[in-house]
Parts: sequence; structure tokens; C-alpha cells
Amino acid sequence: MVGRFDGQVVLVTGGGSGIGRATALRLASEGAVVGVFDRDRDHAERTAREAGADGAACVAIGGDVSQEADVERAVAHLVREAGALSGLVTSAGIFHPEDFKPAAEVGLDAFMAVVGVNLVGTFLAVKHALPHLVERRGALVTIASTAALRGHGFGSGYTASKGGVDAWTRLVAVQYGCHGVRANCICPGSVDTPMTGGVHQTPEAVEQAKQRIPLQKVAQAEQLASVAAFLLSADASHMTGQTLVVDGGTTIAG
Repeated sequence: MVGRFDGQVVLVTGGGSGIGRATALRLASEGAVVGVFDRDRDHAERTAREAGADGAACVAIGGDVSQEADVERAVAHLVREAGALSGLVTSAGIFHPEDFKPAAEVGLDAFMAVVGVNLVGTFLAVKHALPHLVERRGALVTIASTAALRGHGFGSGYTASKGGVDAWTRLVAVQYGCHGVRANCICPGSVDTPMTGGVHQTPEAVEQAKQRIPLQKVAQAEQLASVAAFLLSADASHMTGQTLVVDGGTTIAG
């Protein structure tokens, strides 16, 4: 059976866990050669092994998305191993405990650490992937957050970085549309991942989260992966510069 991504090479940042891991596995299951880039090399290799068990081809790459040398090396390595990129998903992201304080109490180091991974990391991955995406007339998907769209009331660095990712994706869509490159952004709401607490939350906290969601459930990473795969695929061939909110209806519920 022919997969939607047969013959395509896709880099997924933050591919060792959460949304990135689920996306890497989904793309690999549909025929893509996936570069799994993560600061935790062991997690990247675990994702690659899991995909490989089903016969898919994955390349595990360790590195820090906030460091340009690491990103440049990761892209070059994947291109050497598998060929020019036709797709990119930027799912690497972090929280910082101090970032949950009121804005006047957040230290600059904490703020910049979050922005460095979430926004600068997205910029660097897209920057170094773009020449290859232009060559292949490919597509990229960034992962922001509903924090980019509404006032969550916490996370100064997180909110600023995700708002930047959302806006910057539109800039890329405008600048590179003439080259056939598509750029779209996903804004997830609550997702059950290690970064957000996920399975480490108490049952009470999970139930409270569900009550704020019209669909009455927290998303699973695989549900975000399916949207990312759609946006990368030919099924979304006339979509660019769009922000897709995947939050079970939270943002419309107030």
C-alpha cells in the first residue's frame, strides 16, 4: 500500500516525546523517512526504534534546537542520510517553573530560556530547512499553543514565544509561498504529554481540565499528530499561513 509520504524526508524537532514523538511515528507509518531530533538522544533513539520495529526508516539525532550549530548539523546529517527535506514539524518546546509566576516576578534568565527553545528553536529549524523545502516545494508545520490566542493568565515566556511562533509562521508563508513552500501553525489546547504534566497529574486535576473543555476530554498527542500529518500532506495542498486550533473547543467556550 502506498503511503501519503512515500519518498519524502521529514525532520521533527522534539521528536523524542509528546506531540513530536507521536508525529514522527505517524509520518513514519505513512512512508516518510523521519529525522527525530531531540535534546535527549536516548528519547530520540527510542522513537526511531519504535518506528523501525514496523519497518519504517528513522534517523535519531541529538541536539539543542536553541543552538544554531546543533540545528545546522542535524539538518545536514539528515540530508546526507536520506536526501533533501520535503517536510518539517517544529514541536520542540519547554515550560519553566519560574515562568508561572506573575510577570513582574519572572527572571530574565527563565524568560529567555523558554523563548530560546520555543521561538528561537523554531526559527533556527525553519531557517536551515527552508533551502531544502524550496528545492522540494515542501511544507512545514509549527506547533504553538492556545496561549498564542487567548490570555491564559500564566507563562510570560511561554505566551510570548508561542505568540511569536504563530505570527512568524504567517511571515514564512507569505515570503516563501512563491517558492511553493507551505507553512501552517497548530495551536493545541490541553494535551496529555510529559511536558504538560500529562499522566503525572492527579485524577482531580485531569477532571478539572476536562470540565473547561466542551468535548470534555484532554487531547492525546496522536490527535495532534494526525493534524500535523494532514497539513504536511497533499490533502492540504492549497492551505498556507493558517492557524489551526486543536483544543476540543476551549477557546470558543471563554
